Amino acid sequence: MRRDRDAEADLPEEVRRDVPRNGLRLVAANALQSSGDQAVNASTVLPWLFHTLGVPASLTGLLVPVRESGSMLPQAFLTPIVLRVRRRALVFVAGALVQAAAVAAIALTAAVGHGLLAGITILAALAVFSLGRSLCSIASKDVQGRTVPKGERGQITGLSTTASGVVAITLGLGLRVLGGGDLSAGQLAWLLAGAALLWVLAALTYARIREPVPEEAGPDPSSGWFPAMVTMLRDDVPFRRFVLTRSLLLVSSLSPPFLVSLAVSSGAGALSGLGGFVIASGVSSLVGGPLFGRLADRSSRTLMAAGAAVASIVIVLVLVLSRVPAVESSSGWGAALFVAAYLVVTLVHTGVRMGRKTYVVDMAEGDQRTRYVAVSNSAMGLILLLAGGVSALLAVWGVHWALAFLASLGAAGVVAARRLPEVSTG
Repeated sequence: MRRDRDAEADLPEEVRRDVPRNGLRLVAANALQSSGDQAVNASTVLPWLFHTLGVPASLTGLLVPVRESGSMLPQAFLTPIVLRVRRRALVFVAGALVQAAAVAAIALTAAVGHGLLAGITILAALAVFSLGRSLCSIASKDVQGRTVPKGERGQITGLSTTASGVVAITLGLGLRVLGGGDLSAGQLAWLLAGAALLWVLAALTYARIREPVPEEAGPDPSSGWFPAMVTMLRDDVPFRRFVLTRSLLLVSSLSPPFLVSLAVSSGAGALSGLGGFVIASGVSSLVGGPLFGRLADRSSRTLMAAGAAVASIVIVLVLVLSRVPAVESSSGWGAALFVAAYLVVTLVHTGVRMGRKTYVVDMAEGDQRTRYVAVSNSAMGLILLLAGGVSALLAVWGVHWALAFLASLGAAGVVAARRLPEVSTG
C-alpha cells in the first residue's frame, strides 16, 4: 500500500506509530467480512437456498430488502448508543459476532429445515444479521478515520475488496466443481457454517487494532435520535447534498438483478448456476479493488460520478441494442451483450461503493463522522425501499422500464456528484 507521509504527519505520534499494523489488520478484517458476505449474498446464495428448501417464492422477494434496509435503517437510532463507547473497535467486534451467530443459525436451518418455516426462520436470522452489520458499519468508518490518514483510506478498502474477490472466485469455482448447477441444501449449510467462522476471525482480528481513545465518551444517548437526524439533514447543507447524491447513485446497485434476469432469459451459460454468479462478483472485486482504491483517494467524488455515468451508459446501450433483431435474446450476440453488461455494471458498482465510503470518511472528523455515516445510512434505508419499490413496480410492465428509470437516476447522480465539494487529498 502506498503511504501518504504528509497526511500521516497530521496524526498524533502514537497513531503514526501504529498506521502500518492497523492498516494490515483493517485489510484482513474487512476482507474476512467481505468474503463471508459472498456466502450470505441475498441476490445469489440465499435465493438459491430458498429454492432448494422449497420456500414459497413470495418470501424470496423479501431477502434483499431485509438484508440491505435492515442494516441501514437502525443506524441513526444506534449511533447515540455507539457514541458512548470510547473504543469503537469493540463495537465492530460485537457486530461481527452477532453476524457470526446469525449465519450459524441460517446454516443450521439449511441443514434441517424445509418449506415455509425454514424461510421465515432464515428471514428472522437475516434481520439479526443486518443489525450486526449496522454496528460494524457505524464503527468501521470511525475506526478507519481514527487510525488511517487521508490518502490511504481508499487503498485500505481497495485491498480488502481485492482479497474478497480472490476468495469469491475461488468459492465460485469450487461451487461449480462441487455441485455444478444443482447444489444441495446440505452443501450450502457447510458453506454457511464456513462463513460464520470467517466473521469470528474478523472479530478477533479487529480486536487487535490499536486506536486512539478519547478521554470522554460521546453525548447522552437519551436525546431523541430522530429529531437529530432530521435537523442534520435540514441544516447541514454539504451533508444533505451527499445524501441526495448517494440516493441518485443507486443505478449500479439496483440494476444488476434486472440485467441478470435478461442474461438468464438469453441462455447465457456463463452466468448459469450459483457458482457462475459468485465468480462474476469476485471478478468485479478483484479487478475493481486495486484500481478504484487509489482513485477514491485521489478524488472520491469523481469516482462516484464516473461510476454512475458508466452504469447509466451501459444500461442505455442494453436498452437500445436489445431492440436490434441481430442481438435478440436468443442469439449469441444477445447473450454476450447481457453478460458483458452485468459484469461492467457490477464492476463500476465496486467503484461507486468505494467512492462514497471514502468520501463520507474524509468529509468529517471524530464523532461527527460517526453521525454522518449513521444518518446517511438510515436515510438510504428508506430511499432504497422507495427506489426499489418503484423499479419493481415498473418491472411489472417490463424489465426495460425499470432499467430506464434507474439509468435516469444515474444520469442525475453524475451531475450531483460533480457538484459535491472536493474532500480528498488529490
